Amino acid sequence: MTERILTGDRITGKLHLGHYVGSLKNRVELQHQYETYLLLADVQALTTHFENPVLIKENLHNVALDYLAVGMNPDKATIFIQSLIPEIAELATYFSMFVTVNSLRHNPTIKAEAVERGFQDMYYGFLGYPVSQAADITFCKATLVPVGEDQVPHIEQTRRIVRRFNQLYKPVLVEPRALVGEVPRLVGLDGNNKMSKSLGNAIHLDSSAEEVREKIKKATTDPARIHKTDIGNPEICPVYAYHQAFREEGSDEIYESCKKGQIGCAECKQKITHAINDLLEPMRERRIVYQNNPQRVDEILMSGTEKARLAAKVTMQEVREAMSMNYFKK
Repeated sequence: MTERILTGDRITGKLHLGHYVGSLKNRVELQHQYETYLLLADVQALTTHFENPVLIKENLHNVALDYLAVGMNPDKATIFIQSLIPEIAELATYFSMFVTVNSLRHNPTIKAEAVERGFQDMYYGFLGYPVSQAADITFCKATLVPVGEDQVPHIEQTRRIVRRFNQLYKPVLVEPRALVGEVPRLVGLDGNNKMSKSLGNAIHLDSSAEEVREKIKKATTDPARIHKTDIGNPEICPVYAYHQAFREEGSDEIYESCKKGQIGCAECKQKITHAINDLLEPMRERRIVYQNNPQRVDEILMSGTEKARLAAKVTMQEVREAMSMNYFKK
C-alpha cells in the first residue's frame, strides 16, 4: 500500500511563517514522495469562529492561495474542502460514541488553546475537535500526518481512537504517524511562545517586502541590550530564532557576534529581513499567477474535493460493514 499523507489547516485566517516552518515546508517536500491529501478545514474553523462564518468563507481562497504559493502542486496533492465530504462528519460521529470527555479535557493542545482564548466553559465542538480531526485523518486511511509540535497530542489521540475502533469492530482503519517539521515551533514577533494569528504576532506568507521590514523592525529583542556593544542573550531573542530558522548557515555568526556585543539589533534585523524576503519572493510570484486566475483555483478545489469524496465513500463502506450498519447489503 502506498503511504498516504493527510494534513491541512483550519481556515480562520491567512497562514504565516510559523505554519511554514512547522508544516508547510515539510508538506511541499513530501508531496513528491507520498500520495498527499491537503485539507481546508472549514468545519473545524467553526469551533472558534461559529459566530462569524463569513470570515471562514473569505479565508477559503486565501488559504488555498497560501498552499499554492508555497509550492503545493495540484497535480501532486489533492486539495479539498472538509464540509463537502459528509462522510467525515459521519465518521466523527461514530468515533464520538466511544471517546471519553475526560480524555478530551486532558488533551494538552485543547487545554492550552482554551486558556489562550479565555474559554470558561468549552463548547461541544471545540472540546471534540480531536475527534473531528481523527475522522479527517482516517477517512482516507492516511499513514503520515505532517504537523507542528503543538498538534502532536491530536495525532496521539487519533492513534488511540483508531486502535479502539479496530478492537471494537474490525481492523479496517490505519493508525497514522506524526511528522514534525525541523523547526517545530516558531516564536512570535512579540516573544510569545509561538507565532499565532490570534495573537497578532505573525508574519503572513502574503506579506509584501515592506510589510516584512516593518514587522521585523518592531520585533522584540533582548530587553537587556541598549547599546550595540552590550553583551547579548540571543537565546531569548525572537530575531535570533528567525536566524536559526531562515539563515541556518549564518546563525552561528550572529550568535557569537551578539554574545560579544559586536553586532547591533538593527543590523541583525536587516540580515533576517533580507533572508525572509528572499524566501517569500517566489511565493509572491506564484500567488500572483493564481490570483489572476481565480477560476483555476476553483477548479483545483472542486477536482480535489471530488477525489477526496471517492476515497471517503470507499472507507465508509468498510466502516459500516465493520460496525454491521450496512443494513440492506445484498
